[in-house]
Amino acid sequence: MQAAVSNGIYDIVGDCGGSASCATCHVYVDNTFKDKVPTPSERETGMLSCAAAEVRPNSRLCCQIFMTSDLDGIVVDIPDKQW
Repeated sequence: MQAAVSNGIYDIVGDCGGSASCATCHVYVDNTFKDKVPTPSERETGMLSCAAAEVRPNSRLCCQIFMTSDLDGIVVDIPDKQW
């Protein structure tokens, strides 16, 4: 989330600053990378239930995706709304 926001991806709001407490950084992880990101925590899953857009099996809060070399080139789609 921080990398996106710092690089002008303004559709990812990240209102809470990355503490998994607002769901305004909801993204859809491309299926190629879905199994490479860690399983969402209970807190993240709970926050996703508050997301403004449709929650899908590949939904994640991007503030909870910590970049590793396995995620080099990750592709995410941004939902049509974050609010």
